[in-house]
Amino acid sequence: MPDFIAQHEPAFRLAAFAGVLALMVALETLFPRREAKGQAHRRATNLALGLIDAGVMRLAVPLLATGVALAAERHGFGLFHWLGAPYALAFLLSLLALDLLVYGQHVLFHKSGLFWRIHRVHHADAHVDATTGIRFHPLEILVSMGIKMAAVAVLGAPVVAVILFEVLLNAAAIFNHSNLRLGERTDRLLRRFIVTPDMHRVHHSVYSDEHHSNFGFSLSLWDRLFRTYRAAPRDGHIAMRIGLVDYAAPAPNGLFWSLVNPFIGHSAKTPTSIKGAGSM
Repeated sequence: MPDFIAQHEPAFRLAAFAGVLALMVALETLFPRREAKGQAHRRATNLALGLIDAGVMRLAVPLLATGVALAAERHGFGLFHWLGAPYALAFLLSLLALDLLVYGQHVLFHKSGLFWRIHRVHHADAHVDATTGIRFHPLEILVSMGIKMAAVAVLGAPVVAVILFEVLLNAAAIFNHSNLRLGERTDRLLRRFIVTPDMHRVHHSVYSDEHHSNFGFSLSLWDRLFRTYRAAPRDGHIAMRIGLVDYAAPAPNGLFWSLVNPFIGHSAKTPTSIKGAGSM
């Protein structure tokens, strides 16, 4: 099975991505958490960004993190190879380390003025749904892949672990950005382990203290461990405002706006958001 996944990585990832996206769009349409009317233009832009990102990745970084993992396996470089770690241990630790890396990268993208310029395209979405999970500027995707490739090289992560991590990361991003209504008990149970839609939605609030919280994408552990966890938005999930006050809709709904925004406009080192009581 691992060899089959490695040999058919592009098809495996595409099938998983398309399947999860279709499922979450269907579920959030049937069981919406917040009102979602008149969103066709915004969703089309988000989907277009996702397609552009995929094309850029294949053209600009043909090896991707999987290629680095294959090279590490063939040539025996990386921490796990040097230590002679058992495969199962290397597999599990790679998944945990890469998820922690994504958490740290997300924090960095909020704290660094340069990285924030490209990450703010994601946050400018004034409504959060499954398509927001693929709304990233191509430059952010390239930078993110470069960071992951370096981490995979240092770790010597197993090939299948890297492929599975990418699949899980994409699935988690689509799931936790979805506008899906989960029952209170279900949400409370799930967020003990993973990031739920209600948990991540707080991160898209216009309030600065809420905006600088809940950075995790897959495991909720990191936000609790590093004290960036916030249980709920102060205004409640239905009434809360989402997006960036500097970039009001409908401008961010446009594809051209989304592609050029990092090169124009505000240059604040941190997100410009409404300061609330207890803001960071």
